[in-house]
Amino acid sequence: MSITNPIPEPPPEDISRGLAEIERHLAEQIPALPPAAQPVNAEGETRRVRRLRAEVAEAHLLAGLQDDDTPLMVDTAAVRKRRKAASEAARLHELAQDPAMGAWQAARMRHLLVAAGMVSLALALAWSTAGVQRFAADGAPAWSPSWGFAWLVEPFLSLALLVVVGARAYLGTRGQPLNNRTLIRIERLFLGLTLSMNAWPYLPGVAEAFSLSRLVLHVLGPIVAVAVVTALPIILAAFSRLDHGRQYPRTGLQYRANTRSEYPHGGPDIDALTMRVRRLIAAGELPTDPGTHKIRRALGCGTDTARAVRDALIQGAA
Repeated sequence: MSITNPIPEPPPEDISRGLAEIERHLAEQIPALPPAAQPVNAEGETRRVRRLRAEVAEAHLLAGLQDDDTPLMVDTAAVRKRRKAASEAARLHELAQDPAMGAWQAARMRHLLVAAGMVSLALALAWSTAGVQRFAADGAPAWSPSWGFAWLVEPFLSLALLVVVGARAYLGTRGQPLNNRTLIRIERLFLGLTLSMNAWPYLPGVAEAFSLSRLVLHVLGPIVAVAVVTALPIILAAFSRLDHGRQYPRTGLQYRANTRSEYPHGGPDIDALTMRVRRLIAAGELPTDPGTHKIRRALGCGTDTARAVRDALIQGAA
């Protein structure tokens, strides 16, 4: 069986033309999709545009805030700590100018010096006890009655001396120096006995083998005792002469020129001080009827002087 009239094969141009028609038809039927890499919002802005817009807005806000100095006005912890220390130092300095504080500091220092001097004196006399015992024993056998009683010589001398020195020291702290010549002679007698008894066994010609170091070592205690007894009354007399109202003035620089005329050699000038208080009242720095305490703080004077100024103000007002 044979096939007749076969179907002729279309040329390649017709095939290409048909495929193009099919692609065009499909393109008309399916809408084009936006690129996946560039998603857009309703206004058509991409993610990159929105990110750049946010950066620009942030930059505008930062530029406006940088001109505000309010954060720089807030104290940090370090600044507050330093300000607190400075304020405390200023208050302590102001307190140190108060006459009452000056008197308290002087009394405290005076008591401390007296205590240190008495302790030094007691230790110096205790140091010389061994030297006095050797002198008083005069070669007596150890633990014999003479040897034992020799240890009591320096203690009763020291106690008698401490009675005199302690009385003079206490009265000196109370502003009543005790410079009685008889007491001074008694002190020198006791100290001279202690010094001679300590030095005698070690003097040249008395000691079997003279040694300067041993002599100095044994006279060291009596010498310290003499120094303390001599210096302590002088120190206490200087403390008793302190005038805390003058040494610690509370007035400012504008009043220093008047200080010398208001405190002459014979004592404070009540009239001049009263005039100054009146000027302070007129300036509003003191009330119309100031009390003794306020006058004392304003003038930097003692209580007695402030009381006299207050009485003068009352009399002047009457």
